[in-house]
Amino acid sequence: MEKIKIDQNIDMRGVSCPLNYVKTKLAIEELEVGEVLAVLLDDGEPIVNVPRSAKEDGHQILEVNKIQDHYQVLIKKR
Repeated sequence: MEKIKIDQNIDMRGVSCPLNYVKTKLAIEELEVGEVLAVLLDDGEPIVNVPRSAKEDGHQILEVNKIQDHYQVLIKKR
């Protein structure tokens, strides 16, 4: 399997909804089309809402990985 190149990382652990997606969306806007943003998120609402909102905005969710007590979501800008 090909390793995904991450262009930018943001840590949204401890940031509540909907502010975590607002900040994620701003980070996505800084990327070029095709670039990948890695977002660290808490369990619960954030891991449900942020990927869903990114997908609704037309971006691609490449991976969702559980890392100890949080998640890493890879979002490809479309």
